[in-house]
Formats: sequence, C-alpha cells, structure tokens
Amino acid sequence: MTYPLLTLVVLSIFAIYAVLMRRWISWRFLAPAAIFMIAMTAIFDNVIIGSGIVDYDYEKTLGIRIGLAPIEDFAYTLVALVLVPSLFNWLRSRF
Repeated sequence: MTYPLLTLVVLSIFAIYAVLMRRWISWRFLAPAAIFMIAMTAIFDNVIIGSGIVDYDYEKTLGIRIGLAPIEDFAYTLVALVLVPSLFNWLRSRF
C-alpha cells in the first residue's frame, strides 16, 4: 500500500467522523492550533527523519515534501487537531 492511498483512507474516515462530531469541535480555536501544530510537525518530522529515526520509501509517496517530510505525514496532524478536542468535549459532556 502506498502512503497516498493510506492517507486517503484515513482522511476519508476522518471526514465522516468530523461531520458526525461537528457540534463537539471548537472551530474558533482550530485555525491557530492548526498553524501551530503543522509548524511543529514540520520541524520535528524533519528532525526525526534527518536523524534516521524514521525513514520513508519515497517511491511510495506523492513526492511532495516539506523539507524531508512527505506531505502525507501532515494528514495525521490534521486528524489529531479535530479528533482530540472533539473526543475531549464529547466525553466531558458524558461524565
């Protein structure tokens, strides 16, 4: 399986989740958090890839990179930006 295909599957599931959980997402804070998290992902992904801790088969990526990090790696940051606060708010309302 290629990274773009895996990313497509993850983002498709995530899109359904985001629609279902939209009332539990604080959209007002999402943009500043997204800017911060994507910047941090860019910095630390490049560090761990550059140091050899993580490696990608670049033939299985789209070929678009931010530094050393393939663009597909940022999809998981986007998922976390919506998943974590929406689950927190949903669970907080339950207990």
